[in-house]
Amino acid sequence: MSIASYLKKHTEALVKDVGIEAACEITGKSKATLGRYYSDSGEHDDRFMPIDVVAQLEEASRFPHVTAALADLRGITLSYDGEKRNATSTGVNQDVVALAQRFGMLMAEYNQAIGDGKISINEAKRLLRETLAIQQVLLEMKLNLEEEAS
Repeated sequence: MSIASYLKKHTEALVKDVGIEAACEITGKSKATLGRYYSDSGEHDDRFMPIDVVAQLEEASRFPHVTAALADLRGITLSYDGEKRNATSTGVNQDVVALAQRFGMLMAEYNQAIGDGKISINEAKRLLRETLAIQQVLLEMKLNLEEEAS
């Protein structure tokens, strides 16, 4: 996958996370304009979302999709503390339980996805969401371990 298509996929995830209608309202951009930013059509290959629009949408999103993609491209790991869980972490023990639960959910998604021998695009997106959730739990665990170590 090229850098351009990778960024466009994450731009699409950002817009869909916020919701297309809400994204239009937040940014003052039309649905068509936002769609062009993540379109994989050849005529829009050189069109990317401006960074100020990314910042506006990431403020309203559940996860900084484009920022995380840019970090991934540079081999950087982000510490993100924006997960809204039913219960906040009280320490490493609770993080281990949350990690086991998320891993179980990932395996269940994988089992369902691979059932027919092929992982569809929608199944891949669900698997990606679960891996991102695991990453968020691991980042919270890392923060708790750093706090306990100091």
